[in-house]
Amino acid sequence: MESNSKVVIVPTYNEKENVEKIIRKVMSLDGFFHVLIVDDGSPDGTGGIVKELIKEFPDRLHIIERQGKLGLGTAYITGFKWALGNGYSHVFEMDADFSHNPDDLLNLYAACVEGADLSIGSRYISGVNVVNWPMGRVLMSYFASAYVRFVTGMKIMDTTAGFKCYTSKVLRAIDLDKIKLKGYGFQIEMKFTAHKLGFNIVEVPIIFTDRKVGASKMSGGIFNEALWGVIGMKLRSIVKPYKAKS
Repeated sequence: MESNSKVVIVPTYNEKENVEKIIRKVMSLDGFFHVLIVDDGSPDGTGGIVKELIKEFPDRLHIIERQGKLGLGTAYITGFKWALGNGYSHVFEMDADFSHNPDDLLNLYAACVEGADLSIGSRYISGVNVVNWPMGRVLMSYFASAYVRFVTGMKIMDTTAGFKCYTSKVLRAIDLDKIKLKGYGFQIEMKFTAHKLGFNIVEVPIIFTDRKVGASKMSGGIFNEALWGVIGMKLRSIVKPYKAKS
């Protein structure tokens, strides 16, 4: 694998309306991105669509199929371990539903080339850049990030963002088996761990557009896990300071 090899991890569950379009868009970008789909046994046939597309992109498109809906955090951790095992230098997180604009992958990668260890596609670094969300959800997301900043001491404006580029050294330093939060809290815990390990984190402005097709995976349980999980995460960091994985 080349030193600047890039893989975009896309977790899926019932994304048949989006998955082919998102894969083709990423494949069309400059920079020769690879894509890893982590599918949680989608009953709508998402995995079958991806496997057909692998015939067209045999060296750049990959799939891990899991049995059942196991959660966002475990999907990404599975993908991270696969990416490290296959020698990728830059590992991206991206949603399947076009709420993250694939064109911004280039900007996230550029930020890491310019010195970031972790770059974040940020909805809030230059105002509030969210399209098609009801005001209540915008406020909940914005103030959730403010709450996380208050509890953790991080300066990151978009602490719950799920559009990111990790350099491999960040993922190798984090003990992925010790990441406890599994829903959207996972995104916070990964940033907090990178922050506590002293990595350079840079926010890149993006415009977030809510999905047009398919169903949202957000739930009250996911939100509550993030709310209370952040406090537990902070307390654990005081009792047992973070150390890079040896």
